[in-house]
Amino acid sequence: MKTALIHHWLVTLRGGERVLETVAELFPSADLFTLVCDRSRIPACLAQHRIQSSFLQALPNATSWYRYYLPLFPLATKQLDVAGYDLIISSDAATVKGVRCDAGAMHICYCHSPMRYIWTGYETYYEAAGPVERRILSSVRRGLCRWDYDAAQRVTHFVANSRNVQNRIRQCYGRESIVIYPPVDTDKFAMDRAVERDGDFFLLVSQLVPYKRVDLVIDAFNKSGRRLLVIGDGPERRRLAHRALPNVRLLGTQPEGIVLQAMQQCKAFVFAGEEDFGMVLAEAQACEKCVIAYGRGGAAEIVDPGVTGILFEEQSVDSLLDGLDRFERMSFDKVAIRTSALRFGRRRFMAEFLDFVNKVTAVLSD
Repeated sequence: MKTALIHHWLVTLRGGERVLETVAELFPSADLFTLVCDRSRIPACLAQHRIQSSFLQALPNATSWYRYYLPLFPLATKQLDVAGYDLIISSDAATVKGVRCDAGAMHICYCHSPMRYIWTGYETYYEAAGPVERRILSSVRRGLCRWDYDAAQRVTHFVANSRNVQNRIRQCYGRESIVIYPPVDTDKFAMDRAVERDGDFFLLVSQLVPYKRVDLVIDAFNKSGRRLLVIGDGPERRRLAHRALPNVRLLGTQPEGIVLQAMQQCKAFVFAGEEDFGMVLAEAQACEKCVIAYGRGGAAEIVDPGVTGILFEEQSVDSLLDGLDRFERMSFDKVAIRTSALRFGRRRFMAEFLDFVNKVTAVLSD
């Protein structure tokens, strides 16, 4: 069966790309399509596939400025040529679910979230944008929502990365889906027994974009005086760096080994955004670390309050500080924390996803 894999963009290595890596391992002969690709930043396992980018690749600074080309996403998606493929698997948080497939081909969309800029995250992105970006976003939103809804109706089967996203797919597209949690590498993310005790710092690993609410975490730690390390980069970095007091350090993007070491040594992992799923939360738990997180979105599916972490109720400084205070007063079983994370393991994902693909594609063979 001739198979095409499609991912919205390949410009960094985050949760969505980890899912794509694992799916590509299941389909080693598949061709790979994407809107834009930075070949210097993709892992070797993906570089082995034949990769085709859209015309956006030829535009100025495409791998850095791709978000500014949002109005062109539908056209770029439409021109990705997947004619002749029997099975199309899209990994999508943007528009690539809208590729045009042959009649009779099967399209499975692993949906990380309906496009945040135009659906559930519109207000957050709009408030953080500059005047020109606001005008562009508001002018194209209605048309993009209509296009994205129509595109979703052509998908054969949706797979959601969480119950949270399953609800969004139903609300935005009127489509049903099954949930297959994304793959967390619980072999790599594990405790180093050479680390004798927890450090004196809390940790946040995140892309620095508005909906992650890193600003809220920094404000809370500024107020409390507790030590915080922030690993990650993004358009908000300069603004956040000016906001941080000396007890808060922004380290930028770090190699995976440094991220792992920080998870192993931190006191606890902190997160204040409403995540689709939140693989990084499960990675921290695989390292036996409590997660202190806003109690909505994927965090509510990962954290068992009082057992594997703390869920705070409001996206506010006071609510987060209350969560930190509760954490300091409690004790947690590290074995129980890691055991909880093991349910999101990579081998489990591969078995569940391949089983689903085999079941739904059986009709193509009949």
